[in-house]
Amino acid sequence: CLPLSFFQCDNAKGLKAFYDAIKYGPNHLMVFGGVCATVTSIIAESLKGWNLVQLSFAATTPELADKKKYPYFFRTVPSDNAVNPAILKLLKHYHWKRVGTLTQDVQRFSEVRNDLTGVLYGEDIEISDTESFSNDPCTSVKKLKGNDVRIILGQFDEEMAVKVFCCAYDEEMYGSKYQWIIPGWYENLWWESWINSSQCLSKNLLAAMEGYIGVDFEPLSSKTNKTISGRTPQQYEREYNAKRGDGQSSKFHGYAYDGIWVIARTLQRAMNYLNSTNKHQKIEDFNYTNHKLGKIFLNAMNETRFFGVTGEVVFRNGERMGTIKFTQFQEQKEVKVGEYNAVDDKLVIINNSIRFQGLEPPKDKTIIQEELRKISLPLYSILSALTILGMIMASAFLFFNIKNRNQKLIKMSSPYMNNLIILGGMLSYASIFLFGLDGSFVSEKTFETLCTVRTWILTVGYTTAFGAMFAKTWRVHAIFKNVKMKKKIIKDQKLLGIVGGMLLIDLCILICWQVVDPLRRTVEKYNMEPDPAGRDISIRPILEHCENTHMTIWLGIVYAYKGLLMLFGCFLAWETRNVSIPALNDSKYIGMSVYNVGIMCIIGAAVSFLTRDQPNVQFCIVALVIIFCSTITLCLVFVPKLITLRTNPDAATQNRRFQFTQNQKKEDSKTSTSVTSVNQASTSRLEGLQSENHRLRMKITELDKDLEEVTMQLQDTPEKTTYIKQNHYQDLNDILSIRNFTDGKDGEKAILKNHLDQNPPAQWGSSDPSRTSKDPIEDINSPEHIQRRLSLQLPILHHAYLPSIGGVDASCASPCVSPSASPRHRHVPPSFRVMVSGL
Repeated sequence: CLPLSFFQCDNAKGLKAFYDAIKYGPNHLMVFGGVCATVTSIIAESLKGWNLVQLSFAATTPELADKKKYPYFFRTVPSDNAVNPAILKLLKHYHWKRVGTLTQDVQRFSEVRNDLTGVLYGEDIEISDTESFSNDPCTSVKKLKGNDVRIILGQFDEEMAVKVFCCAYDEEMYGSKYQWIIPGWYENLWWESWINSSQCLSKNLLAAMEGYIGVDFEPLSSKTNKTISGRTPQQYEREYNAKRGDGQSSKFHGYAYDGIWVIARTLQRAMNYLNSTNKHQKIEDFNYTNHKLGKIFLNAMNETRFFGVTGEVVFRNGERMGTIKFTQFQEQKEVKVGEYNAVDDKLVIINNSIRFQGLEPPKDKTIIQEELRKISLPLYSILSALTILGMIMASAFLFFNIKNRNQKLIKMSSPYMNNLIILGGMLSYASIFLFGLDGSFVSEKTFETLCTVRTWILTVGYTTAFGAMFAKTWRVHAIFKNVKMKKKIIKDQKLLGIVGGMLLIDLCILICWQVVDPLRRTVEKYNMEPDPAGRDISIRPILEHCENTHMTIWLGIVYAYKGLLMLFGCFLAWETRNVSIPALNDSKYIGMSVYNVGIMCIIGAAVSFLTRDQPNVQFCIVALVIIFCSTITLCLVFVPKLITLRTNPDAATQNRRFQFTQNQKKEDSKTSTSVTSVNQASTSRLEGLQSENHRLRMKITELDKDLEEVTMQLQDTPEKTTYIKQNHYQDLNDILSIRNFTDGKDGEKAILKNHLDQNPPAQWGSSDPSRTSKDPIEDINSPEHIQRRLSLQLPILHHAYLPSIGGVDASCASPCVSPSASPRHRHVPPSFRVMVSGL
């Protein structure tokens, strides 16, 4: 064999030595050696012309694996590309399916990276980022981090390795989340030689290096089997070290030793072949032009296989199928953690000796675990309990309203409308249960259905409750603010129609919304968050929403309609604020309800929008707003009625200024509420006439003084009779007209008017038929007659005008009674009672 110098790496000297040996030396059967890639590649490319087979034990450059260019080249050492199948096996072992590469711009490393790309292609492993650098790797390291590369496959020398790990430390690309896999052929304590050339502290560099995995061929087999030489690998190593002494060790010595055995086995195989096929030809007959023997040597070497000190020696297309070892940097030293047998394609991890920085191997990427932000079950339970209490309260109000529907207080407050208010409140309560159901309770399809159902229930409930309340107020407004009306009956059926109209508008809006742009389930994703449990994953919160394409427009329509409804309610409450019958007038409570509901809805809507990324807070606010608004509305409507009915039921049905009679006629139960409302309308009209009554009472007082003065004059001078007839007759007529003004009953007649109708003034001057013989003037104007007439007429006059101002009534027998017996304070028969209301 032609041995090539172990240390001959100069191209010119190497080629000269080779050509001199070919020209001046004996015929060589093979070429053994070649360490430097440049010299070896040149010689290997020219061997085909001399039919020489070359066997190298140290040339690892991947370029020599090209059999078209180097058909006669073999090597006992695995090439640099031999680590790629081992890396593939390691990636599969830990289920790493996403990696990145960081390569130094050198042909040797670029070739390994390109071969790795081909190995990983089709193996369901993604190379998410490929970075290369010449001198400064920091930019490439940043890009790897930006692309969320966790498993980094590096190809660079020792000097660049120091820079790479310094950049990794600066970018925090080390520790439990990252795994570096780099060449394992660096010298022992390699970082100490290059630490001074970097700007990185030694402790920072070691921290970033901790846990990296190196990949390289195995110098000697770890098996204890005997080799072809009869020694075990361990025996060979001891013998080698003994003969080496203090000399420098080379990691290629085992491959050189096995290379000699490869040549021997090849020549033996060739000789056996020649002996079995052609007895006249021998290997000594080989020359550089003998293509037949050259092919025999080539085939014999390619078929050579045995167990050597470096393991199983097998060639596949001239490439050694050797053993690849894995080492890990642990506590400032490299520890063998596994090996890969290329012949068996088997990876062995030594007793789980790999130490990862975390509790488990790093993930090949940031594991994004989508986590639905759901409503807390305890919170949902608490708010549901409050909602149930509210519904129980509403049911109690409904029972109270139905049980006492025939009570005068409840009748006057429209029990049917009260039932609608309760129904609306209960619908609003029920919507809370639906607002609390999310993806953790129901499926996606069911959630999408709930989006529509809860919107309909809340909208209809709101309109039912406040629509009924405002309809009641409108009836009070229509009765009491129409001063000119004589009689107006507004039945509950009409109020139900008003509420139905409001609901019809709601249904039109909701149906159009559902048909044109229905609500859909949408998922909003938020920024990633670290795992609270400390796992190597990131949490991406997601939140379900009920939305559609034109959500703002539809909400604007609904809010505008509801806002107009509330403004209309505020207007009615303000207009009827002076109606002083509590059973009829809820304006104060309606105003309070509208105020509270409006404020709470505005605050709730704003806060709910701001906390849309916090479902617990949002649901809590929405639920509390609905509970508060529904509860406060029902309590303001029914609690005063409940208290009044328990304490003083009659006070609420009476005007605060005037006492109603208790003997008014009652109509049919279906229209009794409306008739009562009409009676109260007349009471409101009387308030407008109060000032006129006061003026008339003042005039009556003046007339009373005049009467007293006339009486005194009549007692003194009989001649004043003519004065009475002529000057005070008109005053008596004025008194009668006042009596008629204050009396509103068409069929009633005052006693004084009946008396005057029966005894008109014209008869004052006439004489009694039985007394025609006497002088008329003397008979009529005699003191006795005058005294008798005054004794009869003055009480009649007092009885006539005093009822108009709340004094005596027509049934009183005498104007001179004690205050305790005053007709103002005692019961009067209904047929003669004059009602203040004028009815």
